[in-house]
Amino acid sequence: MKTIAIILLGVLLVVPFLPISKVYEVKVDKNVSTVTWRASKVTGTHFGKVKISQADLDYKNNRIQGGFFEIDMTSITVEDITDPGSNKRLTDHLKSDDFFSVDKFKTSSLKITEAKTANGKDYQINGNLMIKGISNPVSFPATVEVKGGEITATGKITFDRTKYDIKYRSGSFFDGLADRMIYDEVQLEIALVAKAN
Repeated sequence: MKTIAIILLGVLLVVPFLPISKVYEVKVDKNVSTVTWRASKVTGTHFGKVKISQADLDYKNNRIQGGFFEIDMTSITVEDITDPGSNKRLTDHLKSDDFFSVDKFKTSSLKITEAKTANGKDYQINGNLMIKGISNPVSFPATVEVKGGEITATGKITFDRTKYDIKYRSGSFFDGLADRMIYDEVQLEIALVAKAN
């Protein structure tokens, strides 16, 4: 009994001095967070938005530990074309089987598998990007800012669309396209805004 009492006393004396990990349970605000797509062809660049359907950010000990977000491909918009008719034509084309096959694959997603940082602000993110049901590894830089309990994570993913069976007018697969060629690289600019509870 005396031994047990000594152990309990030791625990009580030590516990208050153990470092406490700072843990945030964060909820991503889908209405404020954004995903912007950008793609180029020989004659210019198009860009627009895609809505986030769900997102989670695992943020503990002042570090991103992991995360996941899903985007609703049916919500894709074009923002660089002001003419309504031309805008609709491109939007519909992006949703077609030439590009994202939205009727068959309504969502795309990114799952973070590793987040490397030396200072808690600048990151190298590794993850799996899934588009049209095809998953490929991606790696990209990201930045995290924390202000007043709000966490903002921004990053830019560049991926090769042909790895996701999007080969329409790709110079890697078709010859003689001239100024009709569309470059293979597509950019996703991501800004996830979360509140720490």
